[in-house]
Amino acid sequence: MAFSILGINHKTAPVALREKVAFGEERLLAALRALRQESGVAEVVILSTCNRTEVYWAGSASGSELTQWLERHHGNNLDLASSLYVHQAERAVEHAFSVASGLDSMVLGEAQILGQLKDAYRVAQDAGSTGPSLNKLFQAAFSAAKRVRSETQIGANAVSLASATVKLARRVYSDLSAHTALMVGAGEMIALVARHFASAGVKRMVIANRTLARAQTLASELKAHAAGLGDLDQELAQADIVICCTGSPLPIITLNAAEAAVRARRRRPIFMVDLAVPRDIEAAVSDLEDIYLFSIDDLQQLVDENRQQREAAASGAKRVIEEEVARFLAQSRAQDAGPAIRSLRRQADAIRLQTVEQARRMAAAGKPTDEIIDYLANTLTNRLLHTPTQALRQASELDDSALAEAVTRLLLEERDRQ
Repeated sequence: MAFSILGINHKTAPVALREKVAFGEERLLAALRALRQESGVAEVVILSTCNRTEVYWAGSASGSELTQWLERHHGNNLDLASSLYVHQAERAVEHAFSVASGLDSMVLGEAQILGQLKDAYRVAQDAGSTGPSLNKLFQAAFSAAKRVRSETQIGANAVSLASATVKLARRVYSDLSAHTALMVGAGEMIALVARHFASAGVKRMVIANRTLARAQTLASELKAHAAGLGDLDQELAQADIVICCTGSPLPIITLNAAEAAVRARRRRPIFMVDLAVPRDIEAAVSDLEDIYLFSIDDLQQLVDENRQQREAAASGAKRVIEEEVARFLAQSRAQDAGPAIRSLRRQADAIRLQTVEQARRMAAAGKPTDEIIDYLANTLTNRLLHTPTQALRQASELDDSALAEAVTRLLLEERDRQ
């Protein structure tokens, strides 16, 4: 069965439009069930993230029909045609594999999309909207993504400030779960970095902010502790990891404060990252022997280098995708030919049984052996060649050179094998 993909993503539409066609978790099951009721949609999976919404379906429905459904479903007088893309057949397979592998993501090679795709597939399975065609496609996509991850460096290097910060911290502390992280500030950047450190296994985290209520809000989300800047010196002495990003015009952590923290810690090292502009940590702190201080410029340089390495690895990942697409298509074509092959064999077996039975009757009637052998040979030859001969004749009459060449090639290959 043919399958296709209809989508809108960060390359084709701004976030203001993407958010209008997104499917929240509470609406996804209903949307899948509604789509299954549409004519020509036998199987369907919907992937919806902040950067893309894609409908994967198997059946005879066209891209324009799915576009109309999407516009009707979301309402708001949407006109999506110019922002949507439709992929079919081989191109659909290539796109699905590229999405799963992170090659079509805003952040090249990011791994989160694979988990999101698996979640979308699981929800569709729960809704009963998948079937043999999409099951094969998604399992092959997951396998291709796994191979890309294992054989290339596409996802090996951090390409965001938050992930780069965690990566650097691991150079100082191999086991982050055994250390305390202090986040100074409570804005978007600190929130993002704090979430990355929580995902990386940090068990004890402190959010310190000038406005305690904001610190408490973020701390409650991450099951962390909240503190005001008045407690900063005390928290600094307990912290193994310190990340700063506030809007203060003057340094929050001075050289004197850092020296006092080092003395209190008995020279246990502190990993510090200053993401603020102007800087939150006095520049002279970098001169202290037991403090590893990185600025936002240091991290940006690392991110830029890593992004270049990912782009270099992308060519290898694309080769893997090409190989996996070719393998999937070859297997699909072989499976598609299965019914025709079985039908041909059944027809040949019927001819064989009928001819052999007639030969037995000739033997019982006392016919000479040579006559029986000639009958078997001539009859089997004529009956087995009848269908391809008729096909060749019809192809010639209709000027169908492709069919004529295919039948001729099959006959020649059989001759060469003898």
